[in-house]
Amino acid sequence: MVRLVVSSIAALALFLMVLALRHIDDFGLLAGLCLIMLAAGFFKFGLTRDDRMSLDSVVLTAVYVLAGPWAAIVASVFGYVAAARSPVPVIRKIFAFAQRVPAAAAGSLVYTLVGAPFGAAALDSMPRVIVASLGAAIAHQVVNAALVCLMIWSEGKSRPLDFIVRVVAPTFVPMLGYSCVGLLLAVPWLGGLGPFAAFLVLVALARWALSQYEAEKDAQAATMRAFIQVIETKDLYTRGHSERVSAGVGMVGRRLRLPEDRQQALEHAGLLHDVGKVGVPTRIIRKPGRLDDAEMDAIRLHPARGVELIGNIPFLEEVKSAVLHHHEKYDGTGYPAGLSGTNIPYFARIIGIVDAFDSLTSTRSYRPARGVEETLAILLEDRYTHFDPQLVDVFVQVIRAQGWQAAAADQPAPDGSAAVSIDHDDLSLGSSGGAAGSAAGPE
Repeated sequence: MVRLVVSSIAALALFLMVLALRHIDDFGLLAGLCLIMLAAGFFKFGLTRDDRMSLDSVVLTAVYVLAGPWAAIVASVFGYVAAARSPVPVIRKIFAFAQRVPAAAAGSLVYTLVGAPFGAAALDSMPRVIVASLGAAIAHQVVNAALVCLMIWSEGKSRPLDFIVRVVAPTFVPMLGYSCVGLLLAVPWLGGLGPFAAFLVLVALARWALSQYEAEKDAQAATMRAFIQVIETKDLYTRGHSERVSAGVGMVGRRLRLPEDRQQALEHAGLLHDVGKVGVPTRIIRKPGRLDDAEMDAIRLHPARGVELIGNIPFLEEVKSAVLHHHEKYDGTGYPAGLSGTNIPYFARIIGIVDAFDSLTSTRSYRPARGVEETLAILLEDRYTHFDPQLVDVFVQVIRAQGWQAAAADQPAPDGSAAVSIDHDDLSLGSSGGAAGSAAGPE
């Protein structure tokens, strides 16, 4: 069903593109506008508290006014090029490209029906142009939402109504407002500034979007630092662990050449992977001896508790699955869901490797830190059983090429009076890591 839906939308998009190209007179202007759409797609700003919008949606309104409805149909696909780098299934990328054309065509139809002129003539009929632009933006949104609902229905994983309530309803009015901002680009262009107007307006909008993005990042960082500080007051032996895991997964992400948004989400997940330990009693975390079954059950609940803690923070929506599943094992013997192989979320597989590595190269109450090469050998030995073999290979290459900043030398020394035990991160390892036997450690 998904393939049928995507194929049908793609075929419609191709037909509309061919039809539009046959009605284009000024290909030079079209090429310039397509480049502007391409550039605008790389900048995003907060539409609502939970949603972001790229500037290409703003520029599309200007295309209606500057070059006409047919040009808007052709230019619409160029705004998605920046987002196409995201690691999503190919069929979703095809849908994302294709859906833009019918949506832009709906806007073009409304603009034409209103009878608004475009090009130089638009300056003489600005009231009609404003009405047509607003109508085009509404039609664009409605058709775009309808196509997404059709895709959701075909997948059968969630209800289209949920998407309408959660995304469409709160963003509808803000998107109309921002789409009409495109007139700020079109009017000075037609007034004599030409393409230079696009440069000035895009620079201004981009600076605004980036300043908003930086403010959002500062708020995110403050929120996450507050979480981590609470965790680290509970256990001196793991102080700095979350930051090191975040740095480690960041190194892997850069080696894998993840897009910027995926890279940031991965580093956030690494930083917050143990946030659920806030809900674990301090007496269990600091216990120097063996943990009984009830205490280990409390430890094993920390991924789920972590998801509960970050569940109401919108910008962390993407990292929930990584936090929940970072203790799954490649052979399916991990927790909390017993997932195996590539069924384990991609970020969770990366975090699991770095998490175990930093645990072994750090001092714990019951053992001293291991060396980097010794720990890398352990990870290589546990390929296929506990860790994704390809990601282990990438991590080993990164560490051997770039080195590793291990835990600070002033970490507390092992507690000589402690009975043999293991940290919950050591549970990710096989016999080489000392986790053979019961979860509480060897007899």
